Amino acid sequence: MTDAVHTPRVFSGIKPSGGLTLGNYLGAIKRFVDMQGEMETIYCVVDMHAITVWQDPADLKHATRELAAAYLAAGIDPTRSTLFNQSQVAAHAELGWIFNCVARVGWMNRMTQFKDKAGKNREKVSLGLYAYPSLMAADILIYHATHVPVGEDQKQHVELTRDIAAKFNTDYGVPDFFPQPEPIIEGPATRVMNLRDGTKKMSKSGESDMERINMTDDADTIAKKIRKARTDPDPLPDTVKGLDDRPEARNLVEIYAALSDSTPDAVLGEFAGAQFGQFKPKLADLAVAKLEPISTRMADLMQDPAEIDRILTMGADKARAIADPILDRTYDIVGFVRPRQI
Repeated sequence: MTDAVHTPRVFSGIKPSGGLTLGNYLGAIKRFVDMQGEMETIYCVVDMHAITVWQDPADLKHATRELAAAYLAAGIDPTRSTLFNQSQVAAHAELGWIFNCVARVGWMNRMTQFKDKAGKNREKVSLGLYAYPSLMAADILIYHATHVPVGEDQKQHVELTRDIAAKFNTDYGVPDFFPQPEPIIEGPATRVMNLRDGTKKMSKSGESDMERINMTDDADTIAKKIRKARTDPDPLPDTVKGLDDRPEARNLVEIYAALSDSTPDAVLGEFAGAQFGQFKPKLADLAVAKLEPISTRMADLMQDPAEIDRILTMGADKARAIADPILDRTYDIVGFVRPRQI
């Protein structure tokens, strides 16, 4: 048996922590939709990651279904992609434990997102919050995924995944058993920023709802938030270089480019010299045209949670068909005694 042949396969997931924003859509979900058909695509609602901090169980179930609804409303086709929630596929947790024993404490100590999330209370956060990067590595490698679409802030986690894969392969003498997945960081607005402060990432936890566009916002709310987005008094430049030191202007241009499947250069070619009083209405119209159908479809889907659950369960069956043989082979490699079919 050879362990070196890996089918080109995409894996990525989003944590169901509630309050989906435009950042989630442009930075992740839209890109997931666009990748369908390019290679095999596996998309996950990573609900096990959500409980690294306390979650009300009813809220977690709602957020899981809402995120699944967002995937579907945006264009993820469950007949073309595998869509499921992580906790339905036990292989994630099982491989995660093996990777806890492969990864080194020093590697975890270097993870910047843990430092950011733990803040000053590092001794009081859950062990899961500290160790979750090894579960994230398992999420990817349990499918032998070769490509991982991520935002710039998640690139370090894919690099850690590569380190864990390499160490496992070396420790157990199985060259190339686990692939070296490639992070895919491309296109405009891979990191959507706050509408009131272009130096901060758009977040559901910001102080003001005006800082973000929610995926559940209606047309009037979307347009209002864009009209009131912070800008500067200068007109739009004719080159991307002219957006240096203008974070709010850059953010709006990149949002326009992402929503229109264009580039910042092309947007500036169209709007060079325009004031924001001219640009913002155009951006508002575009955002409403792209987002309102998604929010309406999400609301419709959320009226039938049983159908969402059916789709997630169907996806979990497909996911297990890929993951379980890889886990069985991993257990054999590690040396666990396994029952044999006669």
